[in-house]
Amino acid sequence: MKLLSGRRIVLATLALTCASGLFALPARAADNAKQFIQDFGTQLVTIVNSPVPLPEKKTKVLPLVQKNVDIDGIGRYCLGRYWKIATPEQRQHYLALFHEVLVNAITDKLGEYRGVSFTIGDVSRIGNEDSVNAILTRPQQPPASMQWVVGYDNGQPQVVDVIGEGASLRLTQRNDYSSFIARNGGSVTALLSALQKQLDRHNQAAN
Repeated sequence: MKLLSGRRIVLATLALTCASGLFALPARAADNAKQFIQDFGTQLVTIVNSPVPLPEKKTKVLPLVQKNVDIDGIGRYCLGRYWKIATPEQRQHYLALFHEVLVNAITDKLGEYRGVSFTIGDVSRIGNEDSVNAILTRPQQPPASMQWVVGYDNGQPQVVDVIGEGASLRLTQRNDYSSFIARNGGSVTALLSALQKQLDRHNQAAN
């Protein structure tokens, strides 16, 4: 089973971008989505560029991720059709594990970036979700253009997907999870066990 790509997630968290060729949003909706990404991205870039130790960066970025990223929504999407067959206990356990896995993937890569800046572009709509174009600039690397998709299911704007390097984060992860469960006889428990082992290894490496 492939793990969540830390590089892709962190680039997503910093890049704040959107796909081209989509119809334009009304001005007010576009302004709201752009302001949300501007505020979130500015706070993240400030933390990444700060000279504080990596553990302190992680502590600072954690509440930002929890507030501005729909972790539970992404987790449900990634489980795909197996969400419907999972028991309430399995769903609760899965979301708790997914939350840790996703946050770890983001925070673990913070130390790899310094001198980051971003430029926000146009806003577009895909169904009921908004997207914001942006360019991420990093020292000694070519500019990176990505797509940050923003949803409103919880009554406030939150990041629900990232499209970069030609792939959707949540769709790629759903395919990986579905394939893993299928190879293990359709067992959601098998996925829970694998995620727990991943977290255990992460915690051991951090100590």
